[in-house]
Amino acid sequence: MEYAVLNNGVKCPVVGIGTFMLSPAEAENSVREALKMGYSLVDTANAYVNERACGRGIKDSGMKREDVFISTKLWPSEYENENAVEETLERLGVDYVDLLYIHQPAGNWLAGYRQLEKAYKEGKAKSIGISNFEGEYIEELQTKWEIVPQFIQVEAHPYYTQKELRKTLDRYGIKLMSWYPLGHGDKSLINEPLFAELGRKYGKSPAQVILRWHTQMGFVVIPGSKNVDHIKDNLDILDFKLTDEEMERIAALDKDERYYYRTDEQLAGFAAWRPEFEKA
Repeated sequence: MEYAVLNNGVKCPVVGIGTFMLSPAEAENSVREALKMGYSLVDTANAYVNERACGRGIKDSGMKREDVFISTKLWPSEYENENAVEETLERLGVDYVDLLYIHQPAGNWLAGYRQLEKAYKEGKAKSIGISNFEGEYIEELQTKWEIVPQFIQVEAHPYYTQKELRKTLDRYGIKLMSWYPLGHGDKSLINEPLFAELGRKYGKSPAQVILRWHTQMGFVVIPGSKNVDHIKDNLDILDFKLTDEEMERIAALDKDERYYYRTDEQLAGFAAWRPEFEKA
């Protein structure tokens, strides 16, 4: 495994298993099998409503707690719940998480960030992060944080490399964790001829080439799947390295176009929605 070193000295694996859109049963199985085959980073969230399942998968994998990097996110409806961190830890079945985010810049997000800072000081979160905080939101947060975050989780892929955001991240040593790492929906990114060409050279699939591009960009990547074969393939990307010239060719694909656009109405909806958490 390769690791990213965060701005507080913590090490994070560069490839993890994501659990977005996985049912509890699917998440439990994917997490367990991923850890057994060599993964050590698991990403979940309050909003995915599968934290208990992820905790079960981690336990059933047989891995020691200290050998698994657990990442989760507080949902906006939890930002003002003073017990949100403790309840999140209880669902996961752990005493601390390695990375705790606030999930959206919605509702009283500053109260959510203060919860992260408190959890960090108390050792309940070894690192903290912000998810989907781009543009005006990260600009405002810079004027209010006491502790600089270690991570931001945002959409990123070769069509949308977050050039502007990365200027701010580089200033503070904040790492980027990619979602939609292979593009989304229309498959145009994964079908780019360049990735097929590089795949033939290295004996990899286009998806594996793209995931390797992420890690060489310095991003942490968390592709999710309920297919065990796909999970295995997504980890099998660290035995080759794209050349500088190949990275430049991929850079030329950047359209500065994202797949997901969030509206103010959606943010208001996020603040009002409450996850129906799994029962113990």
